Amino acid sequence: MKNANLILLLSLISLLTSPIVNAQCESVTVESLTNPGPYEVATLTEADGIRNGPDYAGATIYYPTNGTGPFASIAMVPGFTALPASIEEWGPFYASHGIVTIIIGTNSLVDFPEVRANALLDALETIKQENTRSSSPLEGVLNTNQLAVSGWSMGGGGAQRAAVLDNTISAVVALCPYLNNSALNHDAALLILSGEEDTIAPPSEQADVHYSNTPNTTDKLLFEVANGDHSVANTPTGGNGVVGQIALSWLKLQLEEKECYCPLLTDNLLLNPTAASNVLQNFECNALGIDASKQAIGYSPNPTKNTITFNNTERVLFELFSPLGQSLLKGQLTKENPQIDLTDFPTGVYYLRTKNQIMKLMKVD
Repeated sequence: MKNANLILLLSLISLLTSPIVNAQCESVTVESLTNPGPYEVATLTEADGIRNGPDYAGATIYYPTNGTGPFASIAMVPGFTALPASIEEWGPFYASHGIVTIIIGTNSLVDFPEVRANALLDALETIKQENTRSSSPLEGVLNTNQLAVSGWSMGGGGAQRAAVLDNTISAVVALCPYLNNSALNHDAALLILSGEEDTIAPPSEQADVHYSNTPNTTDKLLFEVANGDHSVANTPTGGNGVVGQIALSWLKLQLEEKECYCPLLTDNLLLNPTAASNVLQNFECNALGIDASKQAIGYSPNPTKNTITFNNTERVLFELFSPLGQSLLKGQLTKENPQIDLTDFPTGVYYLRTKNQIMKLMKVD
C-alpha cells in the first residue's frame, strides 16, 4: 500500500509539472473573468422558432457565436412579481464565457417556488430541443449532460427545488433565494449568493437555512455580500463584480468540470474576501490534483508574513509553485539553511514540492 501511495503521489507531481496542464491553467485568472467575456453573443426567441412553455411564458436564449462547442447550459427564472428583465444581464455575461443561457418569464408573476421549479425544468427541455432542431444555430453544439439552473429570490428557491425534482441537473446558482421548504435533498453543486442587508430574504432565515438543509455530501458554497441587499445578485456586477466572478468560476468548475477554477476559488476569490460578510463552504480542492495533506517534513509558521522554517535534517531540493502550477522558485533546504523567504512574494497560497511531499503554504500581510 505504501508503494502504491508513493506511485500515486509521484504521478500527481508529474501532473503538476506537465507543460500541458500549466498551459491550460495559466489563462485561468481573476483577470480572465471579464464582463463581457471573450465571445460574441446573439439571442434566440420564439420568433426565431424556439418552443414556448407550456410551463413558462416567453424566453430568450443567449449563446456564443464564435465559440467552439459543445456548450454547457443554464436556465434562469426571476423572482416573485419580477420580470425577466430583472436578471437579464446574466444572459450575455454567461454566454460571452461559453455558457448558453435561457432566461424565462413565468405564467403568473405571483407563482411560488415550486411552480418556478417546473418552469426551469421546462426551460431545460427547450434547451434540449434546440440541440436537435434543424434550423437552430445551436443544433448539435450543446452538451445536454451539462445543465444548471438558477434564479433570484423565489426563483432561487425554485432552482433549489428543480434540482430536487431532476437529478440530472449538475449545478444550482441560487441568487438571494427565498423558499420556506426544508426538502432540499439533492446532489447538484450548490452556490448561494446572498446579501448581508437583505430584509426580504434575510440570510439567517433563508440563505443560511438553504445551505444547512442541503446535504453535506453535496458540494456547496455560500457567499454573503457585505452590505448587499435583496438585489445584490441580480446582475454579475454585484459586489463590485465579485458576484459574477464567483458564479462563473463555480459553473466552470462544477458544470463544465474545469478543475483549474477550483484553486481560483479557494486560493483567490474566497481567500480573505473583502466583499464578503460571510463565507461557508464544504468543498476542498488540491491544486491540479495535489494531495497537500501528505507531509513528512514539519514546518512553521504557516501562514507566514515572511519566512518559513523547516525541520529537515538532510539536504532537500524544493520547487515552489503557484496554485495553478506555475514554477516560481527552486532551491534547496539544509540543516544549516532550513528557511524559505516569501517576503517578496504577494499574499496568497503557494505549493512547495520536494521529492516525496507537497506542502500548502500561505503568505499573509
